[in-house]
Amino acid sequence: MKYRVCSIASLLVVFVLLGACGTPSPEAPAPYSDPFAYCAAVGTVDAPDERYTGEAMPAAVLEALVRQGVVSADAPPEFQKNAVWRCMDVQVWACHFGANLPCQERADMSQTPTAEMEEFCQSNPSAEVIPAAVTGRATVYEWKCSEGQPVVVRQVFGADAQGFLADFWFELRP
Repeated sequence: MKYRVCSIASLLVVFVLLGACGTPSPEAPAPYSDPFAYCAAVGTVDAPDERYTGEAMPAAVLEALVRQGVVSADAPPEFQKNAVWRCMDVQVWACHFGANLPCQERADMSQTPTAEMEEFCQSNPSAEVIPAAVTGRATVYEWKCSEGQPVVVRQVFGADAQGFLADFWFELRP
């Protein structure tokens, strides 16, 4: 019986000592300054988070946008940088704002007219097109007025897996 008490007491001492050392904390995620390595590590995020430590608009993303023909190599640097990037399925994706593209908005899949569309159609009862300034630039539909009511003509854009307008985002290669 004396032997058992010593063994149990010895085990308790070991556990106490181990507890005093603390339990190892999970390692903090590695910081990434390369957008391609970052996306390969994080998978899918709507925008770079604290794990990305590089430039807001990395040279590697700009170079890929130019190389893939999304942005002209002759465009001024300020224009070239007018873009955003994110990670989807471990790949870098970028959208260049260009002519008022809604890069950071989710695709509007609603077929329910807004109050602004209804007002527009009351003033323009047979308009063949409801302008984007009225429908919102993120709608995936072309709208028109029919007898004073907004109606969907057809779907012109799609949404990607993250809900952004797929037609404006480009998968970039390093």
